[in-house]
This record gives sequence, structure tokens and C-alpha cells, in this order.
Amino acid sequence: MSTNNNNNGTTNNTVVNSPFLKTIVQQIRGQDTYGVYRNWSDELILKPYVVPKQKKREISLEGEVDPITQARIMAFYRAIAACIEKETGLISHVVVDLSHEGFGWVLVFSGRLMLVAKTLRDAHRFGFESLEKVAEEGEKLVEKGVDLAKRFPEVGNL
Repeated sequence: MSTNNNNNGTTNNTVVNSPFLKTIVQQIRGQDTYGVYRNWSDELILKPYVVPKQKKREISLEGEVDPITQARIMAFYRAIAACIEKETGLISHVVVDLSHEGFGWVLVFSGRLMLVAKTLRDAHRFGFESLEKVAEEGEKLVEKGVDLAKRFPEVGNL
């Protein structure tokens, strides 16, 4: 795993130190039936998750949300489900309902227990300011989901 950030030549240990970011990479590679990402560094795989504010403004909201962005959203929330599953032992599932206009919601659930419910707006522009923000948001949602799973294990096991 490379720790060189090609953008500015500095060392980037975010991926190395973040179990959540490693899980996103695992989810993306796990869905890669043709082996496209086999030789890519983790940082390169995660690069599309970083969308600065200026770049977000440039992304048009016209038309359908492209399939690559939809896959990126799905991988992010599947990583959340996988992390929750790893910590609690409860099998977690992800459902994404996204309209053609980029509005919708994401549910992460186990049994009858809703672990994460998130509204999506402007899905065309899905991304974060930095990899640190990706990890921070993901870990926050994982923490909330794990807390719910531990508080209501009987509902999650149904």
C-alpha cells in the first residue's frame, strides 16, 4: 500500500490508519469483477470521494446520477454496514433509493433494527472535502449504528 499522496508529494497515512477507509477499498475491490482496481493504490481508489467545494459547484445537477457516482455511494454505505457487522456480529444490509434527480435515502439495517438512515440530496455531488472527512463521517455513522445494535440486540437478531 502506497502512502505517497500524488497531489502534493506529502505522505498521507490516512488510509493506513483508518479501518473505515480500508473497508471502503475492500468493498470497491470486492465488486470489481474485471480486476480493474487490482493494481491501483488505495489512495487512487479513494480519490473520487474527495470533491472540494469548488469542484462540487462545477458538477451539473442536470440529468441522471451517473452509475459511477451511484456505485461510490453504495460502496461508502456498504463499508459502514461491514464495519457495524464486524463490531457487532449482526448481519447488516444496505438499501439505497435514489431518484433520477439525485434525491433519496440510504438505510442500513440488521433484522428489524434500523442502524443508519440517511437522506441524500444532490447525489450528483456526493463527496467530501478530504479523505480525513470521509473517514470521520463514516466512523461517526458506524459508531451510531454500533451503539443502536448494542442497545437493541434482540431487534437486530430477528
